[in-house]
Amino acid sequence: MKKIKISPSILSADFSQLGNEIKRLEDGGADMIHVDVMDGHFVPNLTIGPPVIKALRDYTKLPFDVHLMISPVHKYIKNYAEAGADIITLHPEATENLKETINHVKKLGKKVGVSLNPNTKIDIIKNFLSEINLVLIMSVHPGFGGQKFIPDVLEKVKELKKIKDQQSLNFDIEIDGGINFDNSKLAIKAGANILVSGTTIFKNNNGNIKKNIDILKTS
Repeated sequence: MKKIKISPSILSADFSQLGNEIKRLEDGGADMIHVDVMDGHFVPNLTIGPPVIKALRDYTKLPFDVHLMISPVHKYIKNYAEAGADIITLHPEATENLKETINHVKKLGKKVGVSLNPNTKIDIIKNFLSEINLVLIMSVHPGFGGQKFIPDVLEKVKELKKIKDQQSLNFDIEIDGGINFDNSKLAIKAGANILVSGTTIFKNNNGNIKKNIDILKTS
């Protein structure tokens, strides 16, 4: 069984102290840093652009797990790669040619992820599972932090894990959206091995990041 990794979302961090917040996450045992990128077009919110990622890159050696909720995504991949992203995750709905976009990320020397919204079927990526490093299952509708977990997506996680095992594939299964100490156990049991969490990590137990990450890892 793969080790459970924690990818804290800095969407819940103190934006006036992002560099220090990332250091706190690294000291607290985070495995990577999840960066939610929203464009106000593909999703109804605006967040972080390449200059911010570039500025934060010197604060940690942890991988930047960059989730691009932008469209058309292919126009901006190079900018995020050059800014310091290590894993670039995109939505199939944000590109006209998923195969070309996957190849574009790989040619830039980055790991590639594909994200599935709660209503997006696995069928859309079945032919690409051998070519990608990560599948991000959204357990909320993308665009806002602090939403409630949608339990129905766990069936999708189970189906994906079954395909992965049957075909001996090597991608990570990441889940993002409303992850807390209770549903994290269900997500891991279903087959997820990377948990994205923001509010739970930054706010629970009086903001004790290390304690919160430890609890999630041992769910």
